[in-house]
Amino acid sequence: MQILEHSPTLNTVLMVEEVLKNMNESVITIAELKRRLPKQVNHKTLMVILSYLEKSNKIAVTLKGITWIHNTNENLKKAIARGLEL
Repeated sequence: MQILEHSPTLNTVLMVEEVLKNMNESVITIAELKRRLPKQVNHKTLMVILSYLEKSNKIAVTLKGITWIHNTNENLKKAIARGLEL
């Protein structure tokens, strides 16, 4: 197990999630995300959080920025489960 120099607290992870989940735009840059966070977050710590969120399929990171993709809609989950695979 790797020990991280800048391990985020649960509160910090939740704070970043909340900003990303509630943004009005479809894509946000890291610089804009940092400006919108209620508290300043160390850059390396933010990168660890974004990596975690991407691996857990909550965000997509592209050249244009970060997009929240996690969807908890039960109807969507049921439709996907019943859908045909092409």
